[in-house]
Amino acid sequence: MSVEINNESGIDVEVGRMQRLAAFVLESLHVHPDTEVGVMLVDEGSIERLHVQWMDEPGPTDVLSFPMDELRPGRSDAQTPAGLLGDIVICPQVAEAQADAAGHDLPQEISVLLTHGMLHLLGFDHANPEEEAEMFGLQRDLLLSFAMHERSR
Repeated sequence: MSVEINNESGIDVEVGRMQRLAAFVLESLHVHPDTEVGVMLVDEGSIERLHVQWMDEPGPTDVLSFPMDELRPGRSDAQTPAGLLGDIVICPQVAEAQADAAGHDLPQEISVLLTHGMLHLLGFDHANPEEEAEMFGLQRDLLLSFAMHERSR
């Protein structure tokens, strides 16, 4: 897996942990190991501009996903083809406020946002209750599995 992380946010984040999480999610969802994904961490002004430009919504947001090759999860017996999964843009400043409100730390919130963004890149959505239940259930399971994986390292 090629996971390129570019931090332009001015906030220190655990890049190595983010790369491990991204690789874990892709492997768990049977995505080809030669797949590429980009992650940018930006400040509030930058993500607000992207939010307005691409979503036509005002104000900063926490995460945006920009799919490229429209890859979907594979199966244990059939991986997805290799390709460009796409880009994820995360705003640590917004994430920090959300982490405080949720009662957990910034690294945990960044992990939630990264996993959420990757699921969007793989075609998951939460536009209706059934989709939301599936996506957020998978997101929770991936994060719990990754936490157990990290503890066993």
